[in-house]
Amino acid sequence: MTSLPERVRDRLLPALLFCAQAVVWPGAALLGGTVPPASALLVAVLVCGVVTAALALRRSRPVAVLVVVAAACALGAGPLPAGATVVLGSAGVALALFTVAAERDTFTAVLSVAALAVWQLLYAVSLHRISDRDGLDLVLTALLYAAACGAGLLVRRRRRARRAAERRLTRAEAERHRLPAAERRRMERELHDVSAHHLTAVVVTAGAALGLRERRPELAREALDFAAETGREVTRALGAVRAPAPSREDAPSPEERLLELVAGFRRLGQEVDCVIDPLPDGALADAAYGIVREALTNVARYAPGARTTVRVRYGDTGTDVVVTSTAPPAGVTAHGAGLGGGRGQGFLRARAREAGGTLSTGPTADGGWEVRAALPGRTNAVAERSVPRGYRAAQLTVAGGLLVQPLLPVLVIRAEEVPSGAGISAGLLFALLAAAQSVALLWLRRAPRAALGALSALALLWPVAMATAHYTGPVALPLAVSLLPTCVALAARAADAARGSAGGGTPGAVRTADAPLTVSAPSVPPAGDSRRAGRAATVAAVAPRTAAATVVAVASHTAAATVVAVTAHTVAATVAVLDRGTAPVRDALPVTRDLPAPVLVALVALAAAALVALPVAGALRAGTAHGRHDRAERGSREERLAVWTEEAVRDAWAERSRIAAGLETTVFSRTADMVTEAEAGRLEETVERAREALAAMRALLDTVRQDETGRDLRPQPTLQALDLLAQQLRATGREVGIRLTERVPARLPTAVDLTAYHVAETLLAAGGEEQEQPALLDVDADERAVTLTATGVPAAAETAVRDRLSPRVSALGGTLSSGPPGTVRVRLPLTTAADEEEGER
Repeated sequence: MTSLPERVRDRLLPALLFCAQAVVWPGAALLGGTVPPASALLVAVLVCGVVTAALALRRSRPVAVLVVVAAACALGAGPLPAGATVVLGSAGVALALFTVAAERDTFTAVLSVAALAVWQLLYAVSLHRISDRDGLDLVLTALLYAAACGAGLLVRRRRRARRAAERRLTRAEAERHRLPAAERRRMERELHDVSAHHLTAVVVTAGAALGLRERRPELAREALDFAAETGREVTRALGAVRAPAPSREDAPSPEERLLELVAGFRRLGQEVDCVIDPLPDGALADAAYGIVREALTNVARYAPGARTTVRVRYGDTGTDVVVTSTAPPAGVTAHGAGLGGGRGQGFLRARAREAGGTLSTGPTADGGWEVRAALPGRTNAVAERSVPRGYRAAQLTVAGGLLVQPLLPVLVIRAEEVPSGAGISAGLLFALLAAAQSVALLWLRRAPRAALGALSALALLWPVAMATAHYTGPVALPLAVSLLPTCVALAARAADAARGSAGGGTPGAVRTADAPLTVSAPSVPPAGDSRRAGRAATVAAVAPRTAAATVVAVASHTAAATVVAVTAHTVAATVAVLDRGTAPVRDALPVTRDLPAPVLVALVALAAAALVALPVAGALRAGTAHGRHDRAERGSREERLAVWTEEAVRDAWAERSRIAAGLETTVFSRTADMVTEAEAGRLEETVERAREALAAMRALLDTVRQDETGRDLRPQPTLQALDLLAQQLRATGREVGIRLTERVPARLPTAVDLTAYHVAETLLAAGGEEQEQPALLDVDADERAVTLTATGVPAAAETAVRDRLSPRVSALGGTLSSGPPGTVRVRLPLTTAADEEEGER
């Protein structure tokens, strides 16, 4: 049926229920030789037709369909004989409730279950009052409704998870193509901002000093010192552009950055007033900083000496970034005029657009210039109500209407008087036991051992309840009801084991945290050091053994729980059967009449064990198949995510490497020449070198979009590409954080640098779809090794992840260890075995 169109499936299932109802009644009656009256057939056709037609529309109007089905079955139950609506009144209502739970919110589903449970109780009261034989029917109906609702909620949860995974894959595929272009645009923009701002300041300051050197000779020395310091700052800033920090923990706040920017322009002699509100770190702050910096740079270029006002106001509905300058003073020479490359306005609008805002520029009434950006605020739009106003009240009204439906049969038939039983009601005891088992199921995730133990213990109480309430109905029915929660629990545990999770990392799961996972084995140990190689190989075996021990422990626990459950239910079934004496058994099986009592008891126990083992085995098999299917789907999605992440980062890293190579031969060299001339005291040459650096920057920007690196020539990413990795993972919905300490060298041995990035990429990509907390990666170093510590990645301890990491870590003689749950630590020595051999030679 899964291959059929959805519309066909929606109509086929109600049609099948209609056919099943026709077989039960009037089919069974006709086969028995009883012809129902024409009036009963007419009522049955009307009721079944309405229910079937309503169920065919259940996806578009699930709540309305539930009301119609419940009302139709209630009206038809009065004039029709028993069994005339049993299929549609049970399976049909359950199907409608399942659809409500799958298509609507949890509140609606739970409200529907409660209303239907009370509906069933009032139905029994209105027709027959409550008798002993009705108690188990009520329990079975309540369990049916609860199972339908639970299945619907599970389907909705899985559907939501599947859609989220599909959206994540879609974002990852889009980001795979977007990240290289975004990195190219980022470097283009940052090169323009950093280089143009600093070098323009040098040209403006030095040009002013040259113009006033006859009257103010002391300005020349100040301009040279400023040029030398600014040149060194350009070198540092461009180095940060080549390798931006993946974490901003140590960076100044956005407000401090803006105030420092304004202070820098004031040192250049610009009159700048500012009103700056605190901003949240992120894209909004970056956009505001870039817009203010570009606007102030343009004022320094084209209107030196003009009074400028900077306003950055952060509000609930929006953020205003306004830079307004007056007309420049008369007679002032604009030494920076003509230094721009014509890209400033485009970069300003791009920054505003990427932050989700707009930007406008233009002259003011007094001859000045204004740059105004409207960016998002604390709340971009008025938050929509998750539920329309009055919707909950309407739902409660519908639930009240459902509770009135059981009273309708009283209007069309005379209530049947049935004497109530004496003593404790079996239905009450069965309902209490079923409720206790439901509570145990709710604890299955948090405490699987306790939950399974409680279910086995509760199974032993069912024959006690049957005997206490003097239950005389079918023996197998209460026992089947008690076995159902146990089968559900065992199926869930089998699915978790097959899925590769031992209880989802929850308390009660089987853990082997006492034995840390460690891998340490050089691929080629140095000659004459066999003892160290032996120790490393021994330690390397700890990881597979620990993982195998975990798998064996989980499997052993599931097997032990299965044996205990089968034993408990076998004992309960045997006691329940023998409580009524051996005569019914001997009458049912004539071959057992001459058998001694002990042998008969043994045969009953064996038969009960076989009957219990069959559904348990089926539950285990179904759970295992379901878990394997989930694991295969998740593995396929994560593999595609990993491949796309790797391709995106490599392409973006290739773009960065290409542009960085151009920096080395153009802007960096011209800037170094400018610093040399400034330190030598040659002001005119300093100005010339600054202009050359600006021209080199413009030439580099013109070629940024040309000569793209081929796919076969992409360099391997290093730790300097961690910001690209974090950006790609965040774009796919992963919450990651990366922090590099100052102790990590700027240049690492090539093998260590490449392996460290591979480790970081593998660990962070192993966050999984059910990541409950952000994945954090700390990179630290000492004199001997680089240490990468990942937290919040429980999936990183899985065998597949270790298999990808172990060869490369072992090749460098590193160690791979796991401490607390979700924590993995990798240590890579800075001096490998090969380096030691080279040093000895």
